[in-house]
Amino acid sequence: MPVTEVEFHTQAPDRLLYACRLLRKAASSAARVLVTADSDTLRQLDQQLWSFSSTDFVPHCLQDAPAQVLENSPIVLTSDLPPQATQTILLNLGSTVPAGFEQFARLIEIVSEDALDKRQARSRWKQYAASGCKLTSHTLQAKAEA
Repeated sequence: MPVTEVEFHTQAPDRLLYACRLLRKAASSAARVLVTADSDTLRQLDQQLWSFSSTDFVPHCLQDAPAQVLENSPIVLTSDLPPQATQTILLNLGSTVPAGFEQFARLIEIVSEDALDKRQARSRWKQYAASGCKLTSHTLQAKAEA
């Protein structure tokens, strides 16, 4: 069974804005991404995906959309992972390790500068490490300064 590659993108000043940019990039490269979080976060992300850029459209839908819409949307937002996802990338905006993450080749975690978010991310890192995942970390501020 392939090992999930987990990337932590840390020190994001605005997690949802960073998620929007990441999803825009993924959609433009024809990647298929499943985004998981609690329903409030997903609702905020859905609204922000419609409004964060006046020149770009990021095609996406919620998990309860009709089958044809789900099939044609590169970005799907859901609070519960399906038993067999068609996407290869999982973006976790939740505070815990999502059950069933192992079915994805790649998992991305976005960590803000908030102390609670950092603590929860450290806990998720440890769980992924214990599961044998390949872990990498990208500090966003360092990239911005470079």
